[in-house]
Formats: sequence, C-alpha cells, structure tokens
Amino acid sequence: MSTNPADRTNLRLKIVLDTLAEAAASGEAAMGGSAVLAQAITQLPLNDAESELLAGGVPRGHKSLTTATSKLVKAGWLVKKRGGWVLTDEGLRAAAAFPDAESLTDALQNGSPVPAVAAAAAKTSGSKSAVAQVEAVKQAGGRKPRAKKAVAAAAEPTAPAAAEPAAPTEPAAPSEPAVQAAVATAGQPAAVAIAGDFSTKLGAPENWQPHFDEIQMELDQTDSLWKLTAELPAGFYTYKVALDRSWEENYGAFGVRDGANHEFHHDGGALTFHYDHKTRDVSRV
Repeated sequence: MSTNPADRTNLRLKIVLDTLAEAAASGEAAMGGSAVLAQAITQLPLNDAESELLAGGVPRGHKSLTTATSKLVKAGWLVKKRGGWVLTDEGLRAAAAFPDAESLTDALQNGSPVPAVAAAAAKTSGSKSAVAQVEAVKQAGGRKPRAKKAVAAAAEPTAPAAAEPAAPTEPAAPSEPAVQAAVATAGQPAAVAIAGDFSTKLGAPENWQPHFDEIQMELDQTDSLWKLTAELPAGFYTYKVALDRSWEENYGAFGVRDGANHEFHHDGGALTFHYDHKTRDVSRV
C-alpha cells in the first residue's frame, strides 16, 4: 500500500465521491459528512503517520481528507448542506467519468470538464470502483497502480423525435422575495461553522471538527449575518469560524484568517453567535 500521504488522501477522496454516488443511486437525498468520511477511512484505514493527533485531537489523515473535500465543493460536484452532503448532477457524472484516484486528481488539479456521461451511468456509479482500486493496491503488494489516462466513454443519448418549435414566451420575472434572497446570499460561503472546544456540548460527536451538522450556523437573510444559538454551561471556551465544513478557510480573533482562537468566559445559559462575512469576525449576544 502506498505510504505517500497525498496519494492516500486522493484515493479516499475518490471513495467519498463514489460513496455519495452510491447513496444517490439508492435514493438517499443526502448523507452525513461524518459518515462519508468514516466510510472512506474504513475502506482505507489511517496508517501510523496519518493517525498522529493534531491540535484538538484530530488525526492528521482525517484532517487532510476533510480539507481535500473542499476541492469537490469548488469544482461544483459536492454541496455540503445542513442536512448532509449531496452530489450535484455534475458530481454524479464525475463519479462515473473518473474511474480512479489518479484521473480524478488530474481533473481537479487541471480544472478539466467532466465528459458527457449518460445519467443512468452516473447514477449507478457506486463505491465499487474505489473499493476495487484499494483491493488492487493490496493485491499489487503495496505498489500503486499506474494512472489511467482514458476516462469512461460517454454514452450517447437517443435523440428525441423532432417536434414543432413552441412559440417563444417571455420569461417570468423573479418574485421580490426571490430577488431579496439572491442578494442576501451573494458572496456568502456555502456553510459556516463554529468549531471549538464546546462542540460536543452542542451535540456534535467531536470537538474542533467543522463538518458536523450540530455546529453549522444559519444565514439570516434580513441582516446577512450567520447565526447560531447555543445553551452552554458556565466556563471558559475557545473556538474558530470554519467555512464550507473544512479548515481550509478559517478565521480567528478579529477576523484574521488562520488567526488565534476566539476566547470567552461564559456565565452559563443561552447565547447567540453572529458571524459577519464582510468582516470575517464574530460577535456574541
């Protein structure tokens, strides 16, 4: 099995993509991010180097994979919703079009477009391809298979029968609420989390893990602030803001990227965090 950390992370990223494609094929609307990551690590367990714990008790390999999933988000293949992770139509096509970690990595690095793949092929592309690759690596005695240069051939859809062209119609103007919502969400991240040493007190399985649903904030479109109300016992707490459910982009005290932790003393009871994406800073009320 390859010991190169990047190779192992890329293979797990392929497993993430295939796992979500398989979930879509079985009719699941979304799958929890922690479950998806656990599936990838179960299929390709962390080695000793990847099991090293970082600040906050996070294994190095787990953090690398969490960060790597942001590539799928940026490519437009993955949406990390409050209710779980789901592939876009483009993501489903990518799962079928890129059969191994190498071709997937090349596509993400080069911004390659996803080849046209029939919807049926995309929706039936499950985690078997990733599982097969892991097994192939094991069978090869630890040697990583050579990259496959070709991607899955595109299935040509049957052309529909010709029909009389319909008379052009004037598109309906968007409603006022829809316009306001679009303005409010413009330039906003897909997700904002308050990740700190009190995450478990909010119901998350672990502290300092930005992908859990329990610590995701909600965008208030009336004032464009992300908000999360929490009930915390008295104590001293630290946290950071993490965007898009990973640590790739995070903000600490005074809105500084990769800055020092926010710190506060709390007398106990309910409080609400406000995150302003214009300033990248947090206030508490």
